[in-house]
Amino acid sequence: MFSQPPSAFSDGRLPIFVFPSSLKFYSNDQATHKQVLTMYNPYDISLRFKVLSTSPRKFSVVESEGTVKSKCRVDIVIRHQDICIDNEGVGDKFRIQVFERGRRKKIGEKDIPAVLYPSKEMDDTTDDRFETMPISPKPPRTDIKNLPIQNARPADTSGPGLVVILAAIMCIGALMLPTQGDKGSRLPDYLVLTVNQKLIAAYVLGLITMVLLKT
Repeated sequence: MFSQPPSAFSDGRLPIFVFPSSLKFYSNDQATHKQVLTMYNPYDISLRFKVLSTSPRKFSVVESEGTVKSKCRVDIVIRHQDICIDNEGVGDKFRIQVFERGRRKKIGEKDIPAVLYPSKEMDDTTDDRFETMPISPKPPRTDIKNLPIQNARPADTSGPGLVVILAAIMCIGALMLPTQGDKGSRLPDYLVLTVNQKLIAAYVLGLITMVLLKT
């Protein structure tokens, strides 16, 4: 059972798991004008969500309201409808509000920033800035032996690595273990996980799932 303390539901602090954590649109790349937000529900209850925006006229959202069943995920498709130079560099935000199914009280929310850039080259958040290293004085020339590379094998890119698969298995195993507070567990204490530990395992499993789907 992957439950959450009642206080998290009552005070609106339920952790919300959404990937990616920000959206970047590029004017010169039409493929980026449509983005997908994936929302995960690792809890034992179904959640109802609503998507809000600071600039609703700029964007269209497919199914801005819906339900995420327990232990499931949904894809929220967001399309930028106003690609123009006036909107480049302007920061917008999406807010995902979450409610317990059948109730009106909000139990959690998460903000997703969104920015339109002219191009990937103009996105100063993509990579760190690197500069050329100063040229050092040339040392005296010495004979450097060039040895042949033996037993060299090309990298295998045909599928996910063993580490990724093992990490996924470990996360699934962690989610199957009992949670602190569950009754009737006969496992030793070190195999009984806290809610926060299971939250981390569920989030990591979601990221691994995205990696496996892209390979």
